[in-house]
Amino acid sequence: MPADMSLIPMTAVAIRDLLAKGEITPLDLLDTLEARVAAVDPQVNALPTLCFDRARDHARALMEKPAGERGVLGGIPVAIKDLTNVEGVRSTMGSPIFADTVPDASDLLITHLEGQGGIVCAKSNTPEFGAGANTFNEVFGRTLNPWNTARSVAGSSGGAAASLASGTSWLAHGSDLGGSLRNPASFCGIVGMRPSPGRCAATPGVPFDQTMGVEGPMARNVADLALLFDAMVGEEPRDPLSLPSDGVSFLASALSARPPRKVAFTVDFGITPVDPEVRAICTAAAQRFSDAGVIVEEATPDLSEARECFAVLRAALFVAGLKPLYDTHRDKLKPDVIWNIEEGLKLTVAEIARAQEQRLTLLKRAWDFFADYDLIIAPSTIVAPFPVEQTYVAECDGHRFANYIEWLTVAYPATLWGAPSISIPAGFTTENLPVGIQMIAPPRGEHALLSAAKVLETILWPEPIVPIDPRPGA
Repeated sequence: MPADMSLIPMTAVAIRDLLAKGEITPLDLLDTLEARVAAVDPQVNALPTLCFDRARDHARALMEKPAGERGVLGGIPVAIKDLTNVEGVRSTMGSPIFADTVPDASDLLITHLEGQGGIVCAKSNTPEFGAGANTFNEVFGRTLNPWNTARSVAGSSGGAAASLASGTSWLAHGSDLGGSLRNPASFCGIVGMRPSPGRCAATPGVPFDQTMGVEGPMARNVADLALLFDAMVGEEPRDPLSLPSDGVSFLASALSARPPRKVAFTVDFGITPVDPEVRAICTAAAQRFSDAGVIVEEATPDLSEARECFAVLRAALFVAGLKPLYDTHRDKLKPDVIWNIEEGLKLTVAEIARAQEQRLTLLKRAWDFFADYDLIIAPSTIVAPFPVEQTYVAECDGHRFANYIEWLTVAYPATLWGAPSISIPAGFTTENLPVGIQMIAPPRGEHALLSAAKVLETILWPEPIVPIDPRPGA
């Protein structure tokens, strides 16, 4: 059928229901989405690699099955971050080194998602190897923010977030090490969740036993995100760290909208500056939880070691994963990646061991803290979307950062704890730019987290705020 633009603003949950009833087909969705991408993506550059022919082949194969056997998603298109291989589709990792790479096999995450009825239709833009919280690279250029195309979408799942905000996807995949699901969600006015390690299976990398980087879902609202999460979770033997599903629908948990009893709010975890306007927006949003009878108290666990711990463990991961490319293609790596690898090469075994001890100490404090509080709430990012030409935030509220990752400190706690964290829109600045607020639950606490996030989302946003047509910026 011709493209039906009335489908674009619909929720993924509503789309899934229409598919189940046979009122639309996955091919209808692809036709509509392809037309929307052609109309608006040139203004934001969120989805530089399209694979609609491959998607239609998968859709036709899926449609041969009875509706009840088409998986959780039932044929909904999904955008995949360009750090993850999709068979037969250009997969660059945002790097000139892999600019022309077309893998002959998909990542385990993709085969799992396609097994649950997801139709891969595009690859979303990302910084080189996901390093950096501004989405640009030498292969595809910059991704621009739909709310103001002169501003950044953050990163590293920036293309995914921009596609959701601009209506070129209903669901998108991302990944998170230092806020890469949460930062773009904040900057683009959408929802992104970093799950607990092991929830979403993926092909193991080097080192295969790391638990700081995870795959996760992104969507326009909490319920849609929970639907995608249902399709992403589950044990896969080829990923030794993957967790079995507990058999309870995360979408059902989100829709139950059960408020927590007591939450802690911190504007800075005691370890980072925060822009005054962001501080005010997030404080006001957190206090709205009291509308649902939730006790909101200002409190934070001790995170005094977090910056040092995160910096050391991240640098060690960069050496483990990228040292071979540093040895053979250093001239093609961007300066921030080179810096992070070289910081790792300076580390001693004693320094890495100290960081591992610090991480355990931080986790023990967190568990003690969660004995009193159901959730911790904090800003998702410390600033609103900044000019897109700016590589990273060099200064905030009078404090100058030493490197390109320090401005992301507000994202470190959930990563170091191995805890799930979701970012939902908190409000808008005077320039009408979105600001997100993150909610953190104890490890493996996604059911309660999604339920609570739905409560606050309903209070703050009774009407949807995306998708929008891209808005030109000066």
